[in-house]
Amino acid sequence: MPRFPIPLPHAVPLYLAPMAGVSESPFRQLCRQYGADVVVTEFLSAEGIRRENEATLNKLRFGPQERPIGVQIFGSDPAAMADAAALVTDVFQPDFVDINFGCPVKKVVKRNGGSGCLRDLGLVQEIIRAVSRATHLPVTCKVRSGWSEEMRDPVTIGLRCQDAGAKVLTLHPRTRTQMYTGSARWEEIAAVVEALDIPVLGNGDIKSAPDALRMLRQTKAAGIMIARGSFGQPWIFDQARDLFDGRPMRATPGVAERFRIALDHARLVESYEADPQGAAVEFRKHLGWYVKGLPNSGDLRRQLHAVNTFGEIEAIFDAYLQGPWGEAALAGVAAESLDADVAA
Repeated sequence: MPRFPIPLPHAVPLYLAPMAGVSESPFRQLCRQYGADVVVTEFLSAEGIRRENEATLNKLRFGPQERPIGVQIFGSDPAAMADAAALVTDVFQPDFVDINFGCPVKKVVKRNGGSGCLRDLGLVQEIIRAVSRATHLPVTCKVRSGWSEEMRDPVTIGLRCQDAGAKVLTLHPRTRTQMYTGSARWEEIAAVVEALDIPVLGNGDIKSAPDALRMLRQTKAAGIMIARGSFGQPWIFDQARDLFDGRPMRATPGVAERFRIALDHARLVESYEADPQGAAVEFRKHLGWYVKGLPNSGDLRRQLHAVNTFGEIEAIFDAYLQGPWGEAALAGVAAESLDADVAA
C-alpha cells in the first residue's frame, strides 16, 4: 500500500471533500468529531490569496481540532499558485496543500481554473511543480477523468500529476462536461490505483457508508473522500469506519439525535461567523439536508428555510418533536424512510 505523506490514524483514511460553501470550519469540526480522518478547506482562489483578499483569507482560518487539514487552491497561473501556496504555508501552516483540477463550475473553468486545466496537461504539471517549489508541505491534487469524453484519460492525467510531484491524487471519475450527471465510473479509480505509485483516493457517488465500503472493495483505493454524502449526515464517517473495520455499522441517529447534531452544528457556525443573521440564512441549506426524509419534511423545510436567527431553529425542532409527526418519528416510524432516503 502506498504511504501517505502525513501521519494518519487509520491505514485507509476517510476524507471530507473540499466543497464551496459547505466545507467551512464549523462543518469540518463536526465531521472530525464524527470520524473524518482528514478535512480540506473549500477551494480558494490563488489570486484572492496572493492579493490578501479579506474574505478569502477568512476562509483559511482553522483550529487545531481540525488537523490534519489541507488547504485547497485553484488557478491557472503557476506563479500565482506558487505565491498562494507560499503564503498559505507561512501564515496558516496546514498539513498539506491541495490543488483543484476538478471543479466543473463555469465561472472557474472560464478562467481555465479547476477542471479547465485538464485541457492542457503540460500546464497541470507546470502548476504542480511551481507549487511544490514554493512550499515544504506535501502537495496533493484533486482531478476529474478529463475535460470531455474525447479527452477522457484518467490514467494519463494521474501519471502526469505523479511525475510532476503530487504526493496524493484524488479522482472523481466524471469529466468536466458531465458535471454531476450520469454515474461516476469507479472502474477508472481502480485503473488509476493500479497505474500509480502514490496513494489514490476515490471520490464520487458515495451517498451512504455501504457505498464507501463498495468503492473501497471495487477500487482498492488508498482512501475514500466523501463529498455530498456528508450533507446532513456527518455520522457517515463513523458508519463507514465501522464497515471498514469489520464491525456492525452503528445505527443512523434518530430524529431527536439528528436535531441535536444539527443544533450543535448551528452553534459552531454562530460562534464562528461575524454576521449572525447572514450566517443563519446561509445555514438554511444545511437544515434542509438534516431533515431530508423525515415525515412531513416538506412543511418542516419550508419553516426552516425561512429562519433569520439561530434561535428560531430550536423552536421549530421542538414544535416538530412535540407534534404528531415527531411522535411518529420518535417511535421509529421514520427509520426505514430515513435509511431508504440516504441510500437512494
